[in-house]
Amino acid sequence: MRGEHVERAAAVVPTQREAIDIGREITRRQGTELFIHGENGQIRERDSHGRDPAQRRG
Repeated sequence: MRGEHVERAAAVVPTQREAIDIGREITRRQGTELFIHGENGQIRERDSHGRDPAQRRG
């Protein structure tokens, strides 16, 4: 598990579940967005914390 533009891993854990839990906690503290990738590299889940753009009615 590592952040964007970061060369060093934030944590090395035995399971993806643990990595996701740690990532969620880090992104909550930072007010950023968590992207969870599948084995094929595609984003399979996103979790946003805080800096979402305002919803505007069109």
